[in-house]
Amino acid sequence: MKSNQRAGHLVTQLAGYKAFEPAALPPDPPIAYDIELVSVLSVASAALGRLDGLANTLPDAGLFLAMYVRQEALLSSRIEGTECTLDDIIAHDLSPEAPASLDVGEVVNYVAALDHGISRLSDLPLSNRLLREVHGVLLRFGRGSDKTPGEFRRTQNWIGPLGCAIADASFVPPPVHVMRDALGDLEKFIHASDLPVLVVAGLAHAQFETIHPFLDGNGRSGRLLISLLLHDRGALSRPVLYLSTYLKQHQTEYFRHLTAIRSEGDWEGWLKFFLRGVADSAANASTTAERIRSLRERDRERLMAAGGQTRDMILLDKLYRQPIINGAWVERELGIAKSTVSKLLVRLEDAGIVRETTGFKRNRVFRYDEYIDVFENSNDNSSGPARA
Repeated sequence: MKSNQRAGHLVTQLAGYKAFEPAALPPDPPIAYDIELVSVLSVASAALGRLDGLANTLPDAGLFLAMYVRQEALLSSRIEGTECTLDDIIAHDLSPEAPASLDVGEVVNYVAALDHGISRLSDLPLSNRLLREVHGVLLRFGRGSDKTPGEFRRTQNWIGPLGCAIADASFVPPPVHVMRDALGDLEKFIHASDLPVLVVAGLAHAQFETIHPFLDGNGRSGRLLISLLLHDRGALSRPVLYLSTYLKQHQTEYFRHLTAIRSEGDWEGWLKFFLRGVADSAANASTTAERIRSLRERDRERLMAAGGQTRDMILLDKLYRQPIINGAWVERELGIAKSTVSKLLVRLEDAGIVRETTGFKRNRVFRYDEYIDVFENSNDNSSGPARA
């Protein structure tokens, strides 16, 4: 890999291989804001602002947040090859103490890692310490749990085909002593930079992936960094932006831009790609928020027309957090008798809000189809990079 050294340079190590040692941010020479970059930054900033406004106007927005987080967790994990569905994740949350498959476990870990990071930002700055904590939750069990969760690597890693030697790697991140300095520089940049927040997020994500500080989970940790940074900077009060859909759809282009940063110093090309992803993802998430609001208003009216009372409305609201339910879950959540649970579920079913999925007379499971469809269909809304 040839490098013009704007983003860093290759250095031959004592063992004979070449590793990439990144230059500190911000780039030098500074980012060149041509007409295209200024335009796409404006579009992305406006789209993100609109999404944040919509998310804050959702009634009881906290009820819906769990689904947004599950969606991003699922999509981010799929980039790494995880194969499970949104239904798998929701159904697992009915009985979280039950053993989870490796794939479901990875997504559950991602949800917990994002929740942990957002919660800890009230006590800690966005720092290397916090990133280690988040990584520890991300790999707490399942695949990668043997890769020192919560600790920066102490050995050299590399990227390439499974089982390849370091000499055949497509990319070798910085050696450990350089990695430590680079992480310190990145933390300082995140806190000191006065660049637009979306530019900071784009630069920080790419730099993190170049540093590759963990033995496993770098891709997911780097995507979590985007959510944490936007929340910490006040650009997004709730983590409702799932950029992973865009990155999955444009995965080849994503890796090509990261490579171009290292080989050509092309930070501008990367930022244009990243900002188009933000604009595209924010527009889709805004559509999702609007659909949720309309669906909730319609179904509250449906339930009231079917004779729904206070408990029915409470259960309907809980469906926005847990849209696959059974009688035991309702009994536990509402603290009511089984006979009352059955009446509530019958009313929801008669109102056309939930559908019984098993066909059984006992141990029945109910699914809020239209609500889950809002999130599943949001994956299909993206038609490609949003153009300024």
